[in-house]
Amino acid sequence: MPRILRQLWVAITSLTLVAGGCAPRQPFYFFEDGDLSHYVGEIQKLEYPDGEQEPLAEAAGTVEPLTLANPNFDNIWELSLEEAIRTALENGKVLRNLGGRFGSFGGPRPQTGEPPVSLLTNPNATPSIYDPAIAETDPFRGVESALALFDAQLSSSLTWERQNRPQNVGGIGTQIFQQQLLGDTGNWTTGIQKKTATGATFGFSNSTLYDNNNSPIRQQGVPSTWTTNYDFTFNQPLLQGAGVTYNRIAGPDSFENLYGRPVFRGVLLARVNADISLAEFEAGVRNLVSDTEQSYWELYFAFRNLEARKAGRDSALEAWRKVHALYVEQSRGGEADKEAQAREQYFFFRSEVEQALTDVYRCENRLRYMMGISASDGRLIRPSDEPTTARITFDWQQSLVEALSRSAELRKQKWVVKQRELELTAAKNLILPRLDMVGRWRFLGMGQELVNQDYRPYEANGLDPLGGTDAYSTLFSGQFQEWQAGAQFLMPLGFRRELATVRHHQLQLARERARLQDEELEASHALVEAVRSVDANFALAQTNFNRRVAAERQVEAVQAAYEANTVTFDQLLDAQRRRADAESAYYRSIVDYSRSISQLHFRKGSLLEYNGIFLAEGPWPGKAYFDAHRRARQRDASLYLDYRHSRPGVFSRGAISQNFAELGADAPATQLPPRDPATRAEPVPASLPSAPGGSSAPAVELLPTPGG
Repeated sequence: MPRILRQLWVAITSLTLVAGGCAPRQPFYFFEDGDLSHYVGEIQKLEYPDGEQEPLAEAAGTVEPLTLANPNFDNIWELSLEEAIRTALENGKVLRNLGGRFGSFGGPRPQTGEPPVSLLTNPNATPSIYDPAIAETDPFRGVESALALFDAQLSSSLTWERQNRPQNVGGIGTQIFQQQLLGDTGNWTTGIQKKTATGATFGFSNSTLYDNNNSPIRQQGVPSTWTTNYDFTFNQPLLQGAGVTYNRIAGPDSFENLYGRPVFRGVLLARVNADISLAEFEAGVRNLVSDTEQSYWELYFAFRNLEARKAGRDSALEAWRKVHALYVEQSRGGEADKEAQAREQYFFFRSEVEQALTDVYRCENRLRYMMGISASDGRLIRPSDEPTTARITFDWQQSLVEALSRSAELRKQKWVVKQRELELTAAKNLILPRLDMVGRWRFLGMGQELVNQDYRPYEANGLDPLGGTDAYSTLFSGQFQEWQAGAQFLMPLGFRRELATVRHHQLQLARERARLQDEELEASHALVEAVRSVDANFALAQTNFNRRVAAERQVEAVQAAYEANTVTFDQLLDAQRRRADAESAYYRSIVDYSRSISQLHFRKGSLLEYNGIFLAEGPWPGKAYFDAHRRARQRDASLYLDYRHSRPGVFSRGAISQNFAELGADAPATQLPPRDPATRAEPVPASLPSAPGGSSAPAVELLPTPGG
């Protein structure tokens, strides 16, 4: 019977599962009211932060941009290169750049088809004017943080304790001990500790203890006592962790970290980090200036290219009108094929003009972005400076010396090498055993009170030595003094971690030195290419100028021949197209020549000096000058002590010179450097060499430079 019941139960359960399906079901609750407003079905939501940051006025106030459908603007903004760079620097809190496509490092010509989005895609990779100060104030790697490790530390604690506990005392023991222990205990400890540059730790502390209880032994004397003592302690490493050099590189707490491994964060390494951030800042400013100048000359070319295309369009329109008039009259020269050919030429130049006008708008927007102004404000920027057309030659040896000594990237890498050298020096200290010399001197005092008016010290030979005494009188009497001296030794057997640390830093140093050598090789190759570009673009400028003159004369000659019916119409159209191309190619070459000069200064490390820009630290707060003046007066009134035995080796050669032409000279602070201290202008030849066959080539007459 039980077997039949079990089978029946299994059958009923199976039917229930089949009827309910495999989907999970919510349980049933009798008191459910259906209000599930407290239930949150999603954890992650796209939300907007609640901030008070107002949008930038230049961004929020952007007017409708200039396009082919909206070419209207209020006025022309005649802008010089100097004003463009000054505006870019004034608005350069974040040192903007046009991205890798622009070719700031001497690459191909900039692409104007897409907007710069380097800040939107990777904002942390873009330097700013705040980066050096952020590195200086880093709470872990900054200079002030490293100096704070040597600051004196003041500590104090005050506790008061009430005792009320039963005692396991009975029988005759109650005559000696209390069955209930009652008492008060107070403890006040104050001390100051100072770590020195040699690795030593000095301390001075005071401990005051109050004790009052109902012990029978205490009742035979005074009910309460005060005890005070002053300790002078020191700990001086003799091997590992000792010395000014190690502590200024590694810091006094290189092993006091979460992972128990050495972390070097001394003053010298913090200083190196600050210098690295300054080199990165200089490179960011240089890139900002370079991209601004490149954008300026590209806008200049866009305007010149537009004028060349417009001239071609106008000449094509005039030719089409003439042919179309003959076509309407069914006269000679107005054949249908010639009319269609003239019409195609016109629309070709019209498309070229539309594309060139769009390029003007795009290049103008690039320059506005680099200057940090609104993308569109009703004005159209037009460059007012002309690119240089004078031949400029650079002294190769001087340029090479400048490139290897003034490059911000090479200087940064040299600081990295110096950083690895300092870390290796500190790591070698870790393979020494730990041997510390320790000592302590203590003055003690005890009395019925802490301080009283009788100033009675403790009398060891009296019947009541504590009666009427105070702790400080006993302390000042000098009766009770203690001292301790010793040494602590610790050495791992094998030094496996320490030797691995040394090898690790040796490999890091070798890697950074190899990187520095290859960076120098790369800098020399880039300089060679920059010099070659200057020479090639100047030659192209001469050639394209001759091509421009020849194309103009060709149009005049073909026009006259066409009117005399000696040439066909397609030859005239081809000559007009060639003239427009030659005009554009000429201005392309002189713009590239100016860009190549800028890129050569970029490679030499003299671009900022070339544009009259010098980097200097801004003013400090008034309190900083007040403290510095007080310290200067203090040093002036003190006696000079030569502590050369504790002074670390020189690791910096001092401030760099931003004026290469005045190295070692005391130039006035207000004197501006020459435009290019490593160049010399040479006159352009009056004519090119004779052409084959004895005929002389046309004279090369480049445009004069601004101001002469």
